[in-house]
Amino acid sequence: MKIAGVWSGHDCSYYISENGRPVVHAEYERYIREKEPPGDSVQFMLDEHGDGCGDIKYLATCYPDHKLLDYKESFGKIKNIVEKNDGEVFFFGHHLAHAANTFFSSNFSDALILTVDGGGVESPGFATSCTVWQGEANKIEHIHSFPIDRINVGGVWTRATRYIFKLQSGWPRGHQAGTVMAMAAFGDPERYFDDFYRMLTKDISLASHKPSNQPRGAYTGNDPVHPYLNPWVELAEQDEQNKFDLAAGLQSATEMLLKQILEQVLKKTNSKHLCLSGGVTLNSVAVGKIRSWFPQIEDIYVTPVPHDGGLPVGAAQYVWHQILDNPRIKWEDNFIPYLGYQYDNIETTLENYQDRLEYKKTDDDTVVELLSKGNIISVFGGGSESGRRALGNRSILADPRRKDMKELINEKVKHRQWFRPFAPSILREEVGNWFTEDKSSPYMSFVLQFKEEMKEKVPAVVHHNGSARLQTVTENDNKWYYNFIKKWHDKSGVPIVLNTSFNDREPICETAEHGIDCFLRTNIDYLYFYDENILVRKK
Repeated sequence: MKIAGVWSGHDCSYYISENGRPVVHAEYERYIREKEPPGDSVQFMLDEHGDGCGDIKYLATCYPDHKLLDYKESFGKIKNIVEKNDGEVFFFGHHLAHAANTFFSSNFSDALILTVDGGGVESPGFATSCTVWQGEANKIEHIHSFPIDRINVGGVWTRATRYIFKLQSGWPRGHQAGTVMAMAAFGDPERYFDDFYRMLTKDISLASHKPSNQPRGAYTGNDPVHPYLNPWVELAEQDEQNKFDLAAGLQSATEMLLKQILEQVLKKTNSKHLCLSGGVTLNSVAVGKIRSWFPQIEDIYVTPVPHDGGLPVGAAQYVWHQILDNPRIKWEDNFIPYLGYQYDNIETTLENYQDRLEYKKTDDDTVVELLSKGNIISVFGGGSESGRRALGNRSILADPRRKDMKELINEKVKHRQWFRPFAPSILREEVGNWFTEDKSSPYMSFVLQFKEEMKEKVPAVVHHNGSARLQTVTENDNKWYYNFIKKWHDKSGVPIVLNTSFNDREPICETAEHGIDCFLRTNIDYLYFYDENILVRKK
């Protein structure tokens, strides 16, 4: 039995499962090469998955997906397929899909679930940006929703990113909240804390589910600059340190709010597990601190696709488990993040670039040797990663021991701000030797602190404050990547490689053509198609 989840709003995407197991998850941005676009998700699915759509029995999306209904021709096609297969079309609440995505993708039999974003419609006339749920076995139960006019973390971040920090926020260039997070490490978190906290919330009590009619609290309007923001726009323009302090204040206020919400809701459950979703949970700094705030929580799971691109996943999973009452499926290691398509036409594709490229068969040992000599190497193989973070299948790798490597990649490859850090990919068994906590972070969901004595060994992946948003790698996560890092460990003496996404200010490369295009217009030294053991360089 096939179930499809679709989402036509920003972060347009689709997901297909068969008998509860994932088949594919595709994000529209990877194909049109513009970040976070809306689009016709059904037609996108029909175009890319073709005949594989003919036996879809159930279709699920989030209520109310007006954009989906606007695409009458494609919606009619999929509706006909579903009806032919004696199925049904389902519409669910926005945060319900977020909650289902993270809980049903986890291996937890029970968990408290928190979703936080910029807002979504949960029921007619009710919008929320923060909800609390309880998951148990194959069911999730609603606990509380905060009205959007009382808490709106994502909304404030979106507007602050755009108007205070003058960064793109939304389609076509994507949200840049990660840039603001990076800036925060250089600022004073207390200087603007109170101001931002007032913007984020007016009421965090669990007492009321009804929206307030009072024109106060968290910003939800459409005017370009909230009155609270006005004073800070000019300050940010005056001085870079002001900008860093503002970023630090926003980050610190966000952390405090999340802590206070969790303090309340944890009193309502005996669960030792926490699941997180929604765009705000991409804030790996805040998520990383939850572990230290609440030692009673034994483990935390963040889905690899917590943003709206994960809504189709959650909607489809909800149908399979909650509606059809199917038991949970034990993933080997949580939700599989490599659900994009695989490509096996590499040599044929390369033949079209013979005037600009030369390539040869090689092996991982040769690539490790090239890495040790200071070369920047992009790798391409397997299915593309679901979500915003490259995890070894569409990555740019470099030597973390070189002090100048961060500046080199930021300037010559990624063309972004000097202060932006890069992630370390580390063998899971080595985490405790290098970081102050021995915790898993397979999807770069958590920021941890390096041990003081280890920072100087890998300066290219240590942020200004001694932290890193790490990816822990096991053989079960990604067999090729794990073995590659092991070979690198044997060669270099460090179990860490610098990992950043294979792109240049556009979405992560999806196809071989995308990878070659990015390689040709950047200062990446080599491109390695690891499935075919093909090493490429420019002529």
